[in-house]
Amino acid sequence: MSQSSGENKAMNRTQWQSQQYQKKIGKRRYITGIDGLRTLAVIGVIVFHLSPSFLPGGFLGVPIFLVLAGYLVTYFMLLDWEKSKSLHTGSFLKRRILRLYPTLITVLVGTTAYITLFNRSLLTNIRATIATNLTFVYNWFEIGHGQSYFDRAMGESPFTHLWTLSLEGQFYILWPFVILLLLKLTKKRWQSAIILFIGAILSAVEMAVLYNPATVNRVYYGTDTRAFALLLGASLAFIWPIHRLPDNINRSNKFALDLVGLAAMAMMVYMYVTTSGSDAWAYHGGMLLFSAIATVFIAVLVHPGSHWNQWMTNPVFTYIGKRSYGIYVYQFPVMVFYENAVTSIGNHPVINALIEVAIILAISELSYRYIEKPLNHLDWQKVKEGFKQPQLSRIIPAMVMMVMIGITAFGMVKQPAHPQESALKHTITKRSAEAKKKNQEAIKLQKKQKAQKAEFEKNKKLQAEAIKNLSKKQKATMQTYGVSAANMVTLQHTPLSSIGDSVMLDVSGGLQQLFPGAVVDGKVGRQAVEVLPVINQMKSSGHLSDNVFLNIGTNGTVETDQLDDIMKAIGSKRQVYWTTAYVPNRSWQNQVNDTLAAGAKKYKNLHIIDWYSLAKNHPGWFTSDGIHPNNTGVEHFAGLVANSIAKDQQE
Repeated sequence: MSQSSGENKAMNRTQWQSQQYQKKIGKRRYITGIDGLRTLAVIGVIVFHLSPSFLPGGFLGVPIFLVLAGYLVTYFMLLDWEKSKSLHTGSFLKRRILRLYPTLITVLVGTTAYITLFNRSLLTNIRATIATNLTFVYNWFEIGHGQSYFDRAMGESPFTHLWTLSLEGQFYILWPFVILLLLKLTKKRWQSAIILFIGAILSAVEMAVLYNPATVNRVYYGTDTRAFALLLGASLAFIWPIHRLPDNINRSNKFALDLVGLAAMAMMVYMYVTTSGSDAWAYHGGMLLFSAIATVFIAVLVHPGSHWNQWMTNPVFTYIGKRSYGIYVYQFPVMVFYENAVTSIGNHPVINALIEVAIILAISELSYRYIEKPLNHLDWQKVKEGFKQPQLSRIIPAMVMMVMIGITAFGMVKQPAHPQESALKHTITKRSAEAKKKNQEAIKLQKKQKAQKAEFEKNKKLQAEAIKNLSKKQKATMQTYGVSAANMVTLQHTPLSSIGDSVMLDVSGGLQQLFPGAVVDGKVGRQAVEVLPVINQMKSSGHLSDNVFLNIGTNGTVETDQLDDIMKAIGSKRQVYWTTAYVPNRSWQNQVNDTLAAGAKKYKNLHIIDWYSLAKNHPGWFTSDGIHPNNTGVEHFAGLVANSIAKDQQE
């Protein structure tokens, strides 16, 4: 009798525990702090785009989004599996499509309509851009056809940032099948977690192996090389399900959780401030480390015993977090169009940044109210009824959308049959080819210049004879570029290694007319991080002359440590000439020039040529982008460089 009673009690206890467990997994606890984390992510991305020098690691907001997606999607799939032994793949994909597509279509249509009306040069490849975005393969299209995510000064695309949506779209489509495979292959959840963790490591290793500083597109946009963030989040979901985390833990464990969260948050903020997307470290484990730290923080955030959910919850974070998808999607087109229209951003970066943020928030709010929320909970029966009794509040947005669709369709028809270079790109391509031809002659001449220079500088008679014997062509060149006869003679005996970006290529013809011994190495989109390999290559081949001219700062910031590395590689025995940046519609202009000014105080052989001060009062010297000199601007740029270097050589 007693044994039977004991068995009944045990059975009742088991049933009660089962009932409680079913109740617990039936309730999907909404973790408000996740909106706070989304806010941290989207703020990082926006601040990075607005002012990369202020928050160089802000691009790491993207891994936060990816880790969150990996964790939440996997967790809710496993929860559905526990409840019904089904992943409900059809309803899952329907929800995801309704979540992604409406806003994605809106930004594609709105942006294409805008460039059709105001900037048709960006219509190149527009059909492929729209098609690959709608099919979630745009990141792979970007690898072959797009520019670097970190190149902001040479006709940047307003669609570049959408690569992340394609990555998430691929994840949503493939992930149900991966989950089913893992559930069949493994008996324990921790085994699946280990498999996913190994996959994350392999993805990060592939990123490190394939990394090429000359072009980061392959590793930055590739699904395989960015999957580690998604896989880390998914791995956590297998071993850290929200509904199984204990509500009541002792005070010491709560303190430990909060302390781990604090350490993770501090490390994420530190990497936001110190990591640069142009540093090799970011691709050799930096992004993986940040994603791992974000995974740890998410584990703390979702635990009911931690205070971090409470600390990350406030009205501002909730507001931004709920609209973070729209804010992320709309921010880049707003920035691109605003920066193309406003030419004073470099001098007033804070004011212009606030205006851009206000525009982004306004558009995102409208999208959230009239697109995201209504379509996330779409009732097709009410849609049918709405056609019978249309409301003005719905008619107006629908009419606006139809007009934008019509303009977009026109733009798609007007897309060039073959990708065409702009006039600026054509000019730069042509001048680059000409510079390469002249480089071979310059290399040969530099050897003679080096041998003759010492004797020429000491012998005043030789200098006088050289001035007297200047050819008609040389005198014409002097007049064109505003160079004196004495300076012209000095330039004939001055070897020069010139390293720069598209502006360097633009002015290369003028430089090589003035400096017969100038070797020009320019590259469109080149940033400070790419200079060091060029210097080392020139040194190893014996082609780095005693005078090095740099024009770097057009496409992004120049950090102090980057300048230090460049100066150390060049060495103290060579003279270095560096032009200040003139990029009035980019926020990093003043940062670059401040870094150069500080560097000149630190290095005696670093001479700053102040192109910014000369150019800022002459907007007519530039092409339509306000950055690259036109023919008149080239004359003034090359003349300034020539006179500055000649004067220094004569002292």
